[in-house]
Amino acid sequence: MVEHVALGIDIGGTNTAFGLVNRKGEILFEDSVKTKEFVRPDDLVDEIYRRVKATKYFHLLFGIGIGAPNGNLFTGNIEFAPNLNWKEIVPICDMFEERFHCPAMLSNDANAAAVGEHLFGCAKDLKDFVTITLGTGLGSGVFVDGKLVVGSQGIAGEYGHIRVVPNGRKCGCGRKGCLETYVSSTGIVRSVMELESPSKEHSRLFHHETLSAKEVFEEADNGDEFAQEIIEFTAKVLGSALADFAAFSNPNCYVLFGGIAQSGPTFANRVKEHMEANILKIYENHIEIRISHLHNRNAAVLGTAAALFWNSIVKHP
Repeated sequence: MVEHVALGIDIGGTNTAFGLVNRKGEILFEDSVKTKEFVRPDDLVDEIYRRVKATKYFHLLFGIGIGAPNGNLFTGNIEFAPNLNWKEIVPICDMFEERFHCPAMLSNDANAAAVGEHLFGCAKDLKDFVTITLGTGLGSGVFVDGKLVVGSQGIAGEYGHIRVVPNGRKCGCGRKGCLETYVSSTGIVRSVMELESPSKEHSRLFHHETLSAKEVFEEADNGDEFAQEIIEFTAKVLGSALADFAAFSNPNCYVLFGGIAQSGPTFANRVKEHMEANILKIYENHIEIRISHLHNRNAAVLGTAAALFWNSIVKHP
């Protein structure tokens, strides 16, 4: 019996990861490219095709699953994604189908990560949970009663664009005060530049030529007081937002995924404390916060590929 494989692709604002996945959730091949290096989306499609075609699994490929910000499940288009170079409507599924000559399906990137977490990660035992992806932006994938919530346009779970600060930071979506402008890799760097503190002038953060969120966490671990204040501020904003989000879907767990989550349990514990301090009393002490088990295995790649095998997870209306 021939073992077919699916190509899972996670298009992010910084990197695009892709891999060939079998029915067991084993990634047989994986690679990544810098998304911003591709001025046109069809150039990205061509590069992925070139790399996948060179593998020994190419002849086993039967379908492609794509996760992308503002990915519309029903149209197969990326629609006005604020963190991508391509701001217009991009018919990404059509592009991949034409190049690879096999069917392609599209999902919101955070929804894809939630599917991957549910099938292969730390949410296997959960029916009601929310995956929070913390990368260039912030996304959320919502499971209710064991089913992924996709919404009328197939793009439910844009929690990064819930506004948390009235007339706050300008967001790539064109509005102000969105959650992802405070809680994301780019949001953390903005906090370093914008927040004031007596400890700021003595901070080692400003000795880095190109500061990253990872370096902020590293300096916090090394005792930098201002870096610690930035981490605490970020955890407070996220924890408060998750407290409000609980009233929407009543999850029993939030799963944190992405570079920020990889910093370890200290950040997750602070988020949990701030969430409990702000949550509606009926939800107190009923919601876990877990860190993804799939940091070393791309959850969105697994999720997009797996959706082709388990198409009951995501259904068209």
